[in-house]
Amino acid sequence: MTLLLLAGLGACDKQSPPAGQGPNASGEATGPAQSGAPGKGGEFSYTLDRSKAGTPAPDFTFQNPDGSDASLKDFAGKPMLVNLWATWCAPCVAEMPTLDAVAAEYGKKGLAVLTISQDSQGETVIKPFFEKHPLPHLKGWIDPENQFGFHYNTGMLPTTVIYDAQGKEMARVVGAMDWNSKAGRALIEAAMAS
Repeated sequence: MTLLLLAGLGACDKQSPPAGQGPNASGEATGPAQSGAPGKGGEFSYTLDRSKAGTPAPDFTFQNPDGSDASLKDFAGKPMLVNLWATWCAPCVAEMPTLDAVAAEYGKKGLAVLTISQDSQGETVIKPFFEKHPLPHLKGWIDPENQFGFHYNTGMLPTTVIYDAQGKEMARVVGAMDWNSKAGRALIEAAMAS
């Protein structure tokens, strides 16, 4: 049972939230399991995919935390880290503190860290999540129609896409990454140098 739980911490299958979890085997490189997921005692596991590098950021409308409309064009001229997640996804929740640390450090340097929820219940679950978890540098954007999930087509959460300052995709991370790790910081530094 413990092995099944640890295997499930790699990524969540978007099509069946509580069940069917496991790492995505496609992509360019697989990251090592990293012990000590913040607050969970589990492991991070991810796949790095650069096959879509150079693809422009999608122009979907999603919701700001205040309910107004937003799009990635609102962040034009900045490198972006777009993280798709859900409240029911244990690896997503474990990854959030590392994303908060990135937002704290790199947000003031110009990196837009967008945590875009794929929860179908929207604000009714997102607002309580952010009230319960101390993530002061992250905001709860909502993708009510899961446009980003369908566009990125990984079938897994979390999925994070790094864009350069020109709005071109640099890399995708499918699964949970410790963004404080050497590999995570290298991806962020490359985006910041764009």
